[in-house]
Amino acid sequence: MSVSTHVLDAALGRPAAGMTVQLLDADGVVASGTTDADGRCRLTEDPTAAGPHRLVFATGAWSQAQGRETFWPEVMLTFAVREPTEHHHVPLLLSPFAYSTYRGS
Repeated sequence: MSVSTHVLDAALGRPAAGMTVQLLDADGVVASGTTDADGRCRLTEDPTAAGPHRLVFATGAWSQAQGRETFWPEVMLTFAVREPTEHHHVPLLLSPFAYSTYRGS
C-alpha cells in the first residue's frame, strides 16, 4: 500500500508547506515526511499490513512557524487499511478551529 497526504490551509486558501507528518501502525512509526511547496507528502510506496493506521500531523509546530495560533497542537487521523495493495490518499483541510478529511485518490 502506498500512502500519501495533502494538507491545505483553509484559512488562507493555499497549501500548507513544511508540515511534518508521521504514518503509524500498531507497531509504531512506519514513515515520516514533510509536506512540499504544494502541501503534498508521499509517505511510502512500500506495502504495509492491513489494519488500522494513523497519520499524525504536527499542526501546532507548523502554525507556530507561521506566526499563528491554533487550537490543534496535532491532528491524528485513524483509517483502516483493508486492501494493502491499494493506494491510500488521506488529505487534511485545516483551519485554526476546525479540520476535515476524506479518502482521496
